[in-house]
Amino acid sequence: MASHNQAEIVLYDLACTKGVCFSPVVWRIRLMLNYKKIAYKAVFLEFPDIEPTLKEFGIAPHAQGNAYTVPAIHHIPSNKYIMDSPAIAAFLEQTYPNPPVPLESELGDKIRADSRAIAAIVLRNSLMPREVRILAPRAAEYFRSAREAALGPSLEELLPPPEKEDEAWAAVEEKMRANGEMMRTRKAEGPFIEGAKPGYVDFAMVGNMQCARVIDEGVFRRLYRFEGYREVYDACGEWLERKD
Repeated sequence: MASHNQAEIVLYDLACTKGVCFSPVVWRIRLMLNYKKIAYKAVFLEFPDIEPTLKEFGIAPHAQGNAYTVPAIHHIPSNKYIMDSPAIAAFLEQTYPNPPVPLESELGDKIRADSRAIAAIVLRNSLMPREVRILAPRAAEYFRSAREAALGPSLEELLPPPEKEDEAWAAVEEKMRANGEMMRTRKAEGPFIEGAKPGYVDFAMVGNMQCARVIDEGVFRRLYRFEGYREVYDACGEWLERKD
């Protein structure tokens, strides 16, 4: 891979006190960059700094939800700024087609949809109250204010006591196991969801797991223990090495 000084892309990432990438949606793009060996440098932004920074670049805001989010990139050769992981992934695939990363997968879409339906709430309740602990004070205040306004209870109230958290994960275990088995549908062809080569869906699933790992190893282990999740995560290991 080319050195950071020869970077073709500036990747705008979400900062945390551990000094590494932890955002699941940014990890999708990092994994793609690392897999394609595209030279890039990362700029970490605290939550309150995302909007003013990206707005200054002239990036159009999202039509719904938060106006500005990471990931965003600056493609230096073309002087283009792009925000949002699907749009960035499409640009990278068009601009750097080798090695290819399939962006669509009928099987992968089913796996991702089922995973969200099964574990979204239990994962949120395990991760969100712990995420605030790895944010700098100004970012933590911003994060807490936004999340508590949207959800109602305090972050501390979201996190169940240990025995209740265990029960919540036990309640989704059977469905998580079935989802993991679906990830192994093409195991005869290779370790990835579509077989021999990774696709965007692998990077999305692994990005979620790596986010959990940075926030709390115990929560990560709740995901990693399932067959399918474990194999795909391990198969992407070399592209997780660069985290800064």
